[in-house]
Amino acid sequence: MESQLQTGVPTKLANGRNPTAEKLLVAASELMIGRSSIDVSLSDIAQKSGVNAALVKYHFGNKDGLLLALLARDAATEVANLEYLLAQPIAPTAKLKLHIAGIIRAYHQFPYMNRLIHYLLHESSADAADEVSKFFVAPLLDFHRRLLAEGIKAGEFRNIDPVLFYTSLIGACDHLFFGRHAMSRATGVGPVTDEVCRQYIKHMEALICGGMLTTNETAAAAAG
Repeated sequence: MESQLQTGVPTKLANGRNPTAEKLLVAASELMIGRSSIDVSLSDIAQKSGVNAALVKYHFGNKDGLLLALLARDAATEVANLEYLLAQPIAPTAKLKLHIAGIIRAYHQFPYMNRLIHYLLHESSADAADEVSKFFVAPLLDFHRRLLAEGIKAGEFRNIDPVLFYTSLIGACDHLFFGRHAMSRATGVGPVTDEVCRQYIKHMEALICGGMLTTNETAAAAAG
């Protein structure tokens, strides 16, 4: 019988206590980025990391446990930044723009992130889905609710549904990276470079702010 998922692993790794486990996560991340796929084997991860594949079971329980820990590691900094951003003494519109840029840059750094989320939510175990909801989906949705409420109260945002906003922003980030392969075949576009990332940030700022801001804030943003 396959080892059970170790849902406590992400917390341990967040404290940086296990260099062997971290080597496995770094190797998995680099392989997924290099292959543009989350379909990597334990033997590939072990070979790249220089760590015995048997240690995956010791540290993570199984491959899905390793993938869960990798997503938790990558999401930890981004989730921590949400509270920091919300506490800044700047206008909600400025926070919104910083958040859009931050999310896109996170997906640029970890282009496999949303594929891991989809896999762990829908194709792994119920325990994995619960963990992803706790450490990524729920905090991000809560941040969106609070940021949108702050913007509405300040008179800067129209009344926007947080779930629809989450779907729009995260879906747009996902498709830039995941859908790039389909677009490259259809239109010949190249990979997502730093310049493409900067252009996409400007595009998404204009697109989202153009649909969300009140009339006065839209005029101010255009003037700025």
